[in-house]
Amino acid sequence: MEFELRAITTFNLAILVLFFGKWLNQRIPLLRRYNIPEPVSSGLLVCLATWAIYGIWGAEISFDLRSRDILLVFFFAGIGLNSDLRSLLAGGLPLVILLAATVVYMFIQNFTGVGVASLFGLEKAVGILGGTTSLIGGHGTAIAWTPTFRDEYGIGNASEIGIACATFGLVLASLMGGPIANILIGRHKLEPKAVDQPDVGMTHDREHSPIDAYSVLSAWLVLNISLTSGLAIQEALEKAGLQLPLFVCCLFGAILLTNIVPRIFPKLAWPAGSRSLALISDISLGMFLAMSLMSLQLWTLAELAGPILAILGAQFLIAFAFALFVVFRLMGRDYEAAVVCSGFGGISLGSTPTAMANMTAVSKRYGAAHKAFIIVPLVCGFFVDIANAVIIKAFLTRFG
Repeated sequence: MEFELRAITTFNLAILVLFFGKWLNQRIPLLRRYNIPEPVSSGLLVCLATWAIYGIWGAEISFDLRSRDILLVFFFAGIGLNSDLRSLLAGGLPLVILLAATVVYMFIQNFTGVGVASLFGLEKAVGILGGTTSLIGGHGTAIAWTPTFRDEYGIGNASEIGIACATFGLVLASLMGGPIANILIGRHKLEPKAVDQPDVGMTHDREHSPIDAYSVLSAWLVLNISLTSGLAIQEALEKAGLQLPLFVCCLFGAILLTNIVPRIFPKLAWPAGSRSLALISDISLGMFLAMSLMSLQLWTLAELAGPILAILGAQFLIAFAFALFVVFRLMGRDYEAAVVCSGFGGISLGSTPTAMANMTAVSKRYGAAHKAFIIVPLVCGFFVDIANAVIIKAFLTRFG
């Protein structure tokens, strides 16, 4: 039996899942202590429930996710609207440092995958699938490279391996970032430099004044204008022969708007830094991640569990150690560096949304980290994809 929930049903269920995640995090101090993102707390329970239904009754439950991707675009447009150009320029060197560290880590990740695959007697190309192809690359990159692994390197089940690694990696990345930040903040007694409104959501431990309809509508309108600008940027780039994900184009579009419009119209009420914008961004990201996690079909991965778990176990330990002992030191050993490290957990094993969700959970507990929210998505949403294509090809040439 196979059941697919319609798009509107999926959307409404995601609202309930996010509600439940927020309730769980409020009731269970352990989840807040380790900064587990709210949609992760409940989304994983849903995918485990669908797995149990499949195991008991043989019923496959799937979800129509057409409404999911627009939520991610809204989230990144909100990040862009909070991005003052002067702050971006000040963050230039940290961005280069994080990019360099991530590229070095990508080589380590692929060597790890190749090494563990060899221990199990598997083709070394399988280890590359269990490296940056599916982990830093995510589902999209794994699917895109499937024909190459299948046709040129003889990995007949390349699609299943890539999707399995990307899926388990997403789960591990969601659980990794918060504890990394918690260890660093506690060990080094770190605090944000200023008690500002977080880029996403609101802090757990402070009283907040009500948000009125005008501020929400204003933020929503400007977000929609940012999306329109992002679509125009994407179309212009495509005509020039360059393809970028829509969320990156909308991020750039929002950055342009927030650095031009308020300077031309200084009396205009602009939503940058407002609690309304932060709340919309928080809900958009939460809904996106809730849909992503609750739609995981874990039963499709059971046959590949042994080698994949071994590869991912090694990748998890190395990513955790790299964030703690390398990224934190390179990024300045301060609070912003700790938040970046929580995002690195998402970069290393998951995806850009996972990285942002990890940082959101940390900033909602401890305070704003504006620079981290710009540096991390630019690194993992743009530069890393370009570097990954070159690295995958190089490793396939050497080990394939």
